Amino acid sequence: MATEVADSDAFFRAATRRPKLKDHSAEVEALIKKMTLEEKVGQMTQLTLGMIVSGRDQDIKIDPAKLEKAVGKYGVGSFLNVSDQALSVDKWHEIIGEIQKASGKTRLKIPNIYGIDSIHGATYILGSTLFPQEIGMAATWNPALMQRAAEITAMETRAAAIPWSFSPVLDIGRQPVWPRFWETFGEDPYLAKVMGAAFVRGLEGNDLKSDKQVAASLKHYMGYSFPLSGRDRTPAWIPENYLREYFLPTFDAAVKAGGRTVMVNSAEINGTPGHINKHVLTDILKGELKFDGFVVTDWEDIKKLVTFWKVAPDEKEATRMAIMAGNDMSMVPLDYSFADLLVELVNEKKVPMTRIDDAVRRILRVKFELGLFDDPMLGQSARANFGRPEYADVSLEAARESLTLLKNDKGVLPLSRNKKILVTGPTSDSLISLNNGWSLVWQGSEESLYPKDKLTIRRAIEAKIGKSNFSFVQGTRIVRPAGSPSNGTPTDRDEEVNVREAVAAAKNADVVVLCLGEGSYTETPGNITDLTLPETQLKFAEAIIAAGKPVVLVMVEGRPRVISRIADGVPGILLGLNPGSEGGRAIADVLFGDYNPNGRLPFTYPRNPNNLI
Repeated sequence: MATEVADSDAFFRAATRRPKLKDHSAEVEALIKKMTLEEKVGQMTQLTLGMIVSGRDQDIKIDPAKLEKAVGKYGVGSFLNVSDQALSVDKWHEIIGEIQKASGKTRLKIPNIYGIDSIHGATYILGSTLFPQEIGMAATWNPALMQRAAEITAMETRAAAIPWSFSPVLDIGRQPVWPRFWETFGEDPYLAKVMGAAFVRGLEGNDLKSDKQVAASLKHYMGYSFPLSGRDRTPAWIPENYLREYFLPTFDAAVKAGGRTVMVNSAEINGTPGHINKHVLTDILKGELKFDGFVVTDWEDIKKLVTFWKVAPDEKEATRMAIMAGNDMSMVPLDYSFADLLVELVNEKKVPMTRIDDAVRRILRVKFELGLFDDPMLGQSARANFGRPEYADVSLEAARESLTLLKNDKGVLPLSRNKKILVTGPTSDSLISLNNGWSLVWQGSEESLYPKDKLTIRRAIEAKIGKSNFSFVQGTRIVRPAGSPSNGTPTDRDEEVNVREAVAAAKNADVVVLCLGEGSYTETPGNITDLTLPETQLKFAEAIIAAGKPVVLVMVEGRPRVISRIADGVPGILLGLNPGSEGGRAIADVLFGDYNPNGRLPFTYPRNPNNLI
């Protein structure tokens, strides 16, 4: 262990040695002098793709009139997101090419910067490589592997002409009921800062102008992950000494590693919403940490200062408060209110031009560093870096290393190929569960979008041992009703499918592989009130255990669901977390002894729902 810590320290020192990028101060200052107020505010405005397209899914097209309004009239400097689902590399080039062409026709020809949530691979590009989610990468305790996964993510993101990734998540995972727990590197600040710095270095490399790199976004600065209620976007109470000891180190390290953008905490800490916390955004981040990139809000969070947090009487005052606190770009993202109101505020001398120039200076600096002024479609040369076969090997390696053996009594593992194996349970035949949210769609919930050559646990085990000793019965399933409520209502429910048949099959098997856990979720649709595994799954597990055959429990989950009620009844427990698109193969390899599991918990697994650290 001492050697591993020393190795991690050496890696960390290298990862946080900030690359020396070309100084573009002269070009930036010359451009700012030419810009009108409206052009400056346009650079500070970010809209979602849906504002400028028509159609759905792969049939979306740029709407010329909408694009002209956004770029021609308002000079919008950034777009983000997908309208419905992941797009092909070709479709991304078509869409972003039109945006950059429109930007090139403006008076000053300032290129657009497009941002996307590439959080465990290039997650919104069809055919990309999907790695374990961050909590799984943390379980590898392997920062070099994290850096390699991030390098591949950067190459495949840039291959689609997208130069900016909204990752990594640097929140500390100390509130396991929180629906974004799996997006963190776990509870330990040291592990999280080493892995986070590796992620940043992998994305950004030593030269942002390379066709293999993208700008990182360090999020969600800071304290977002520790809400008192456990529900997303709700208040946290974190004394400053605790904030600095546990929640600041990851961001400090990532800034030292060269992180070029920061995304703000959507919630509040100590009674102050993140987006108006000048002490955190300006005094600490831009002052103490000397961060010289730009700060972007999260989705619609200036409006929410009025509608949710109720700290401003109207959107105009909310805009003033947010900009003066230190936000440089507003993820508006659904209208032009921010641009109109900010122009008014400057003309009324309620926001000084010096604050506007500071924000624009930061944004333009990053655009120059990315080489967007030289070639806004650098992805044209990067296409060859997309979808290489060796990337899947790295994903498989990461998935294998992320698996953690929690229990192996009576030598139940490894399993024998000569034994009759029953595979059952709600996560046994689900690529959704293996990947979780931010995978091809926001909630990661569209099984049909995943590549057909990627194996679920069921299919991977069947491929490994053949049909003669293999059987599968679903037992129960996780169901997502139509629609995705955004009001915090849990979307998934568990229901029985063929429990009796599964129990009968268990009696005829030599060993049962029981796959439990969660579906896919993120943000408010993933809110729950109890970490205990759903009752339907617990009763099903008890019925399978009662069949009397050895049971190996595989937990595929984004947060540690409490399994105390059934843990003593099974001789083997393998923690899968969210191992990504190669997770099925990796789990099968471990179960049958083709790979020795060496993952380690990056968090404390609770025995009871209130066992919080």
